[in-house]
Amino acid sequence: MILSKEKILEEIKNKKIVITKTEIDDTTIKLHLGNEFRIFKEGIKQIVLTENQDCKKFTKVVKKKEYLLQPGEFILGVTKETIKLPNNVAGLLTGRSRFARLGLSVHSTSNYVHPGVNNKQVLEIKNNLNRPIVLKEGMGICQLILFGVEGKAGYKGKFWRQSHV
Repeated sequence: MILSKEKILEEIKNKKIVITKTEIDDTTIKLHLGNEFRIFKEGIKQIVLTENQDCKKFTKVVKKKEYLLQPGEFILGVTKETIKLPNNVAGLLTGRSRFARLGLSVHSTSNYVHPGVNNKQVLEIKNNLNRPIVLKEGMGICQLILFGVEGKAGYKGKFWRQSHV
């Protein structure tokens, strides 16, 4: 069941959900773009995927208040907000239609937010247009949908307390 604004605010008030900034619509929490991006290094001919592959080998971090995303370019970004969920709440990140209609994608496949997380969300950002898109720190780039989990679950994996892209 998707949590409504009323339920989200109740969970925040009871400190079961912790988020550094809240802008809540009927069933979504708007998340804002931070100023840290992970971009791919020049000159990489190919990437051979392995089960334990780490993108850090192929990328570098840049900090900018604005980033000019080139046509077809794929980068990682991070939300300004840190999100902490209890073990019985999970989430899905989704783009905002106003930006999707202008060719911007904010996640490729990894939109699931595990129960028990306590981190900033990494965004898989792609420009699907044939012209550049300007990304600005603080823009409400995506939204988070929360839903209840039957029983309890908890994520303690590699990205559990991630605070940087």
